Parts: sequence; structure tokens; C-alpha cells
Amino acid sequence: MNRTARLYALVEELRAAAPRPLTVAALAARFEVSSRTVQRDLQALMETGVPVRTTPGRGGGWSIDPEMTLPPIHLTAEEASALAVALAAADASTPYAGAARAAAQKVTAAMTGAASAAARQLAARIVSLPSPTDSAVRAAVEQALTTRTVLRLSYTDATGRPSERAVEPAGLLTAGGRWYLIAWCRTRQAGRGFRLDRVTAATATTEPAEPRELSDLLRGSAAEQAVRPTTLAALAPRHRGPRDPVSSA
Repeated sequence: MNRTARLYALVEELRAAAPRPLTVAALAARFEVSSRTVQRDLQALMETGVPVRTTPGRGGGWSIDPEMTLPPIHLTAEEASALAVALAAADASTPYAGAARAAAQKVTAAMTGAASAAARQLAARIVSLPSPTDSAVRAAVEQALTTRTVLRLSYTDATGRPSERAVEPAGLLTAGGRWYLIAWCRTRQAGRGFRLDRVTAATATTEPAEPRELSDLLRGSAAEQAVRPTTLAALAPRHRGPRDPVSSA
């Protein structure tokens, strides 16, 4: 059994035993490897975000939260290749790029057989030109969107004019290789689109933002015809909000 397959099998072994912990010695005997190898594998799982934990002392060992892990994933070779291409698009300037990388590691560890081979072979043949990005800006935008809180921006518009804004984030728009934060701008008292690579500084606050419907903020703008990606349709519930048009920042 290679290491990738063993990592996947370790997760499933811990899941099957949960919430009862398993000792390193028991896991080593189960997979016919040394205790040191199992210890390294468990540490690798922790580093990739898999919710494994250790309990010291008598009756302790390693366990996993089964509600926080992936069930067995059965992808075709074509589906795995599509996943590799989609993840390649999540470069450093993409919102939630760090989370995407962590998710990719978990999915990859869960894939086996032809699907895993296809994804790895295609991944080796994809390259990208890194784009400059401010990780602090991206992190603040991610936090404000996730927590639904007000975001303070330092923004430079298309004419080079800087401004300070307090905005209530509604969602993200991607178009032409660019990412835009769609938000209600308190300065303009209207919906606005802020190109992320023009945000020079961003600070997330703890102030709750008013709920805003993304489609309503886009109404009347150049992006009014934007549609939800079909790959995300199953994840996003439909709901309504206030009708406020959006224009350029």
C-alpha cells in the first residue's frame, strides 16, 4: 500500500472506530508498518486540516471527528481531471485560495485508483503565471463575507482616484479573469463593485452588516446578466433581498 492510499485508509479506520481512540501500535499492526511511520502519517493528516486528535494517558490514542471528514469519494477519471483544472484556477489572488488548497489536499487524499492517477497526471501538466496580490486584503474580504460584517476599504478607482469606503459585502463576482467584491457602499448609499486588485487596504470589523441580496445589487449594472456557475447551483439556496442597483465604484 502506497502512502496516499494508507493516509486515506487511516482516516477510514479512525472514522470506523470513532469516537473510540486507536493507539499508534494498533494502527501500525493494522497496516503492517512501523509505529514511527504511523506517527508521521497522522501528523501529515493534521497538517492538511483533517480533524484527527490525540488523547494522552491510559485509554488514550488517536481519534477523529466523523462529522468533519469526507466520506469515500468515487470520482471518474474525467471528474478528477476537471477538479484538477478548477483548482489550478484558484491562484494566490483568488478569494479563499488558502481554503481551496486545503480542500484539494483532503479530496486528493480521499481519491484512489484511476481517478487519483488522472488528477495527478493532469496537475503535472498545468502551469500559471502568478498575479500580484495582497494576502491581507484577501483575508479581510474573506472574513467579512464569512461573518457578514462591515468592511473598511482603501480603494483606487479606474481613474486612479483613491477613496476610503465602509461597505456591507453581498458577494463576489468573477469576470474576465478579475474578481470583484459586490457590496452596499455607505459612502455612495448604493450598490458598488470593487475590483479586488484595486483595493490597497482592507480591514474587517465586528459590526454586523445588513443582509443584501447579490442579484438585487447587480440589477441595473453592466453585470446584471451575471449567472450563478452551474457547478455551484446545488450549494446556494435561493432567497430574496432589497432591490438596490449597483454601478462601478
